[in-house]
Amino acid sequence: MDPGADSASIDSQSLHVEISALGAELAAIRDRSGRDLLWNGDPAFWSGRAPILFPVIGVLRHGRYRFDSREYEMPKHGFARRSVFEILPDSGAAVTMRLDATAATRAIYPFEFRLEVSFAVEAAALRVTATIANRGDRPMPASFGFHPALRWPLPFGRPRAEHVIRFAQPEPAPVRRIDCDGLLTPTEHPTPVDGDRLELRDDLFVDDALIFDQLASRSVRYGATGGPSIEVSFDDFDTLGVWTKPGAPFICIEPWRGVSDPEGFEGDIRHKPGIMEIPAGGARSLSMRLTLLPDDPA
Repeated sequence: MDPGADSASIDSQSLHVEISALGAELAAIRDRSGRDLLWNGDPAFWSGRAPILFPVIGVLRHGRYRFDSREYEMPKHGFARRSVFEILPDSGAAVTMRLDATAATRAIYPFEFRLEVSFAVEAAALRVTATIANRGDRPMPASFGFHPALRWPLPFGRPRAEHVIRFAQPEPAPVRRIDCDGLLTPTEHPTPVDGDRLELRDDLFVDDALIFDQLASRSVRYGATGGPSIEVSFDDFDTLGVWTKPGAPFICIEPWRGVSDPEGFEGDIRHKPGIMEIPAGGARSLSMRLTLLPDDPA
């Protein structure tokens, strides 16, 4: 791999995948007919495609967090999505991108981390694995999330209104929302999932994302009945965000370990809901798999 490269691509017999070194962000996923499955980042709607969320998810109250006796500023969703990753040598079907702590990151996140995001394709499946290593001498608090935006509708000729998300298990638990400042509200809302089926409608997202934080499932299938679908599997995550902008031609299915600050939260970041604590010298790996499935009459 050219050390100065700004992107990489990997291929299987069924998928072509492109990844940008900026943010280790998926830039394209195409099937063997060249049809785009991933959102293209049109800024008229939203310039993201599949940002990496690290070391926080969502927003912090007043844009700051406290660790021990100090406060640090941190942008929404952290800094990884705006950082340039090193592209490590690849095999043609797999590639890994690496981000290490720098003087700039230490100023807002005082930890010696290494974040590696590995991408691998096999047949019709893409696996993305993030490994967060703590190379320092004290425990390191962190959140991590994936944020892939899939085409809505998918490029298989089915109407947008027929697209649904089907959960692996029934999801009767209430969902959460964020307020106008992006903070997690304490109110629980009735789930819009009917059994295991979420009928996608624009009005669901007038108040931003649906947040499933009492999740039974660890996979969902997204698509239109009778057509191909995409299965999103996320065994290592306990929270799922589903988001779009009303009327936009994409839907984000986002596995998370962590959430925005709750309204009124003033504690140390180590006590924030959803935070992982990675021990000194330790590491944590979290994977997501996207699989293109054939026509499903169910």
